[in-house]
Amino acid sequence: MVSKTLMAASTRPLILAILAGGKNYGYSIIQKVKDISGGHLEWTDGMLYPVLQRMEMENLITSNWKLSDGNRPRRYYTITDKGRDELASELISWRYIWQALKGLTDPLKAGD
Repeated sequence: MVSKTLMAASTRPLILAILAGGKNYGYSIIQKVKDISGGHLEWTDGMLYPVLQRMEMENLITSNWKLSDGNRPRRYYTITDKGRDELASELISWRYIWQALKGLTDPLKAGD
């Protein structure tokens, strides 16, 4: 189980990374995160939509309503240029964090 703190910290870069692959809608984003994490990250509507709303207010993403194949209206989200810049910055930060964790834990493995 992933801690709520770590899940919250990873939400924005995960959303931006998904949207960098093309526009998408909320339920599909939730399913994609669950799939790519092997089921370890399970987001809810109540968690996702406020984040999407904040990201849209920050001009990281835009949205528009479209009818789905079943004529159901869906809100599709698209990453902006500012969002792409933010994603690049986030990925660099996450690499630094991963390198630090790896550097701290590699000696532990060697000592086992």
